[in-house]
Amino acid sequence: MTKDAVAGTSSTVADHRYQVGDIVDVLCDHNHKGDRVRDWLQGVVVQADYKMVAVQFLDDVFLTDGWMVPDRILFCQQGAANIRPSARRRIRRARSTKGRRRSS
Repeated sequence: MTKDAVAGTSSTVADHRYQVGDIVDVLCDHNHKGDRVRDWLQGVVVQADYKMVAVQFLDDVFLTDGWMVPDRILFCQQGAANIRPSARRRIRRARSTKGRRRSS
């Protein structure tokens, strides 16, 4: 008897699609220009295993029943339809030049 026959699972469950540090888009409820929308939002994978992925966002995210997620971390299944690799690079926030010295 093979190991796959004993476990009764396919090889798709064992694939590690996302790893810590990957930039991904997640379909979730969030605020966009003051309105609550359900759209793709970019985040970073902060934890991953063979089954689940934890994604942290810079913006507030909400559960489907309207509650805000306090730590801005949502969990998704590996290979789920609501998570995808990000097509765009992360937008860097503008640095403040206040208090910086210029070398001459």
